[in-house]
Amino acid sequence: MKRAAGRSRWVTEWQVLSLLVLSGVSEWASAAIRYAIPEETQKGSWVGNVVGDLGLELKRLPDRRLRVVSGGSKRYFEADPKSGMLFVKERIDREELCGTLSPCTLGFEIVLENPLELYSAAVEIQDINDNDPAFPSSRMKLEVSESVVPGARFPLESAQDPDVGSNSLQIYELSANQHFVLNVKTRGDGSKYAELVLEKELDREEQPELQLVLTALDGGSPPRSASVHIHIDILDANDNAPVFNQTTYRASVRENTRTDTLVVKTSAFDLDAGPNGDIVYSFSSHTPAKVRELFALDSATGELRVKGPLDYEETVFYEIYIQAKDKGYNPGVAHCKVLVEIIDVNDNAPEITVTSVYSPVPEDAAPGTVIALISVTDLDSGDNGLVNCFMPIGIPFTLSSSLKNYYTLKTKAALDRELVSEYNITVTARDSGSPSLWAESQILVQVSDINDNPPKSPQLSYQVYVAENNLPGAPIFNVSAWDPDLNQNSRLSFSILENSPSGNVVGRYFSISPENGTICALLSLDHEDIMEFRMTVHVRDGGLPALATMLTVIVFVTDLNDNAPSVFYPPPNASSLHLEMISPTVSAGHVVAKIVAWDADSGYNAWLSYTLLQATDTSLFSVGLHSGEISTARQLLEGDAPKHTLVILVKDHGEPARSSSATITIAVAETAKEALTDLTDVSPTQDKKKQLTFYLTLAVILVSVAFFVTVIGVSIVKFYKWRQSKEIFSSSRSSLYGTPGPFTRIDAVRGGYVPPNFYQQVYLTTDSRQSDLLCTKPFAPSPTGSRQNTVKNCEPGLYHQRIGTASRCPAPGEVIVLPQETVESLHCGGGIGTLYTLVVEVLVCEMHV
Repeated sequence: MKRAAGRSRWVTEWQVLSLLVLSGVSEWASAAIRYAIPEETQKGSWVGNVVGDLGLELKRLPDRRLRVVSGGSKRYFEADPKSGMLFVKERIDREELCGTLSPCTLGFEIVLENPLELYSAAVEIQDINDNDPAFPSSRMKLEVSESVVPGARFPLESAQDPDVGSNSLQIYELSANQHFVLNVKTRGDGSKYAELVLEKELDREEQPELQLVLTALDGGSPPRSASVHIHIDILDANDNAPVFNQTTYRASVRENTRTDTLVVKTSAFDLDAGPNGDIVYSFSSHTPAKVRELFALDSATGELRVKGPLDYEETVFYEIYIQAKDKGYNPGVAHCKVLVEIIDVNDNAPEITVTSVYSPVPEDAAPGTVIALISVTDLDSGDNGLVNCFMPIGIPFTLSSSLKNYYTLKTKAALDRELVSEYNITVTARDSGSPSLWAESQILVQVSDINDNPPKSPQLSYQVYVAENNLPGAPIFNVSAWDPDLNQNSRLSFSILENSPSGNVVGRYFSISPENGTICALLSLDHEDIMEFRMTVHVRDGGLPALATMLTVIVFVTDLNDNAPSVFYPPPNASSLHLEMISPTVSAGHVVAKIVAWDADSGYNAWLSYTLLQATDTSLFSVGLHSGEISTARQLLEGDAPKHTLVILVKDHGEPARSSSATITIAVAETAKEALTDLTDVSPTQDKKKQLTFYLTLAVILVSVAFFVTVIGVSIVKFYKWRQSKEIFSSSRSSLYGTPGPFTRIDAVRGGYVPPNFYQQVYLTTDSRQSDLLCTKPFAPSPTGSRQNTVKNCEPGLYHQRIGTASRCPAPGEVIVLPQETVESLHCGGGIGTLYTLVVEVLVCEMHV
């Protein structure tokens, strides 16, 4: 709205607000609730019960956030969100808000959220008599010629009272006098002004001046009043007074008229000549100061021109009083009235006020959800103040109006944050003036996210190829997934679901990172064990409730050439020479045998080829490269060997290649008996050598064990005997040899090589430096008995055979008598070694038997 710097101080935003309020008076019937309070009501005073008057539920009130929304910078009323009581928040001065306009009404909106509802309310501010009438000045001065005839009128300055109704200025009173009476008139706006009317002729010579008192009273109870002194100078007669050619002038001026524009030209004439006929124009005394600011009067020509900015929205009509006075010594005065109508011009663009923006809006908000409250105002009138609001098409919002100049912004379709996360809505308000004026307001509506999208992936199934023998723990694949939602709703976690009915097979071989979906192989994979793994990856977001997507990952274990060919025929666990027989009369191309082999690998790694590596006669046999069939390459001749040994190389086609070999023996004979006869000459000899080797090995092991046991036993017994015989050596040495006492005997050999009824003993003297080998006869009943029958010396002539030169082995139970040289060698210190030699000879003899 246009404003000029020269406006009066009291034309403030509150007067503008009052005009807004007045413009809504005609829509009073649309208000939901209405209250009335006197002005200057104290802060916190109760106005009304909003909840009860609107029929709201009191128990739901705290959750619905009851509040008051009003225009202007001040909020005069507030509502208790718990009780719903409306109370005064700011001091209310009716004169400040509405001036002289009546009634004075403050309109506002009551807003409730969850769900959003809008109600219109108004409070009428009732006037109280809190202002005294006031005159522009405390003294008035008039000059009246003594020649003025009775009935002449003299306008007086009007008193002003900002109160309205019965509290406004009601009457004027004039002090008692003989010449003047008071005439009170009412203007078009209802205000009153007074005029002095001459009732009795004046005589300057009798009374040159008069002193009167004018009193203005309002209609309050008690009434308030103001007084002004009127000084009247009585002048000598001037024969003719000025006269206007019209008593009332009318003019219409557009509110945007430029300054110095002519409004109307008043004209008066005076029949006198000279100074008594020269006329001077001026505003009469009771012309308001506001009019003097907006209009200028040419004192010489009587032209009334625009001086200040006119505003239809402030005042639509002006009543201007002009007087014409001549320049005589006793000037005559004439008065006229000019009525100026202000024509409205579309000079005010609409104003948009956005309140209660509901943002962000959940993307699952139902159509019809209220997003914002919009109020529009236009200070113009008529079509110039008729405003329509609209917004761009193609967005899921709409404007609707339930009250004049109030609009609600609502959703009209479903929202999707993933498509559009925010809307910058431009609301345009355009009036119906010519030319039309418009205003725009931007409303930013953000769409909040809900978990309405499951995780997404470029594909629902993945095929992964992993070479076998991989490094355990190494990543093999990364599952790609994302969630178009926001924040927590888009945080993904990955897990593997087990699909195998036989157990958690996949879980033993694979793991997945919950944060980034990286799949790692926990174990080294084997193509020959499991060639394919099928797993389901569960991708879940962090929303409440959570949404999930299932992805299928198939892991194919690709083959490496890590297995050599296995030969099934000839059997690998049989003899290295496998016998096949052919007749000497077979022709070339005769299939003798077929090598059967298999490779655990697959593909080229399992494609086998057969090659003849070695043969007794390479020209006689051939092997099929891929079939493994052994066939004759030519006709057999009489000079060919009766048997042939073939070594076949079996090789795969891997990189690098792996191979195995198979050995097969082919005998040339008519019958199987002949073939076996040719082979028996060799086989027994080989079997005998194998048996001999086995027995020799076994003998060495047993003798070694016996030797170590004997050494340990002899050492223990000797030490023990030495401790017991110390006293015997010290007391007497009369006998070189003594009968061994208890525990002085050591078994040299007690094994499984002699019959169980044969018992051999070795006796040592108490003097370890002199020892003889003593032998007992068979069938000794006990060690004690053998000790009692011990002879000191073994006669070498009792038996004539020695082990080393014997033509036969000892019979079971036969006693072996050692030759003299053997006994002497034992006696001289080689006893143990000789005994070891004897035992070995006995074992060897048994092996030969």
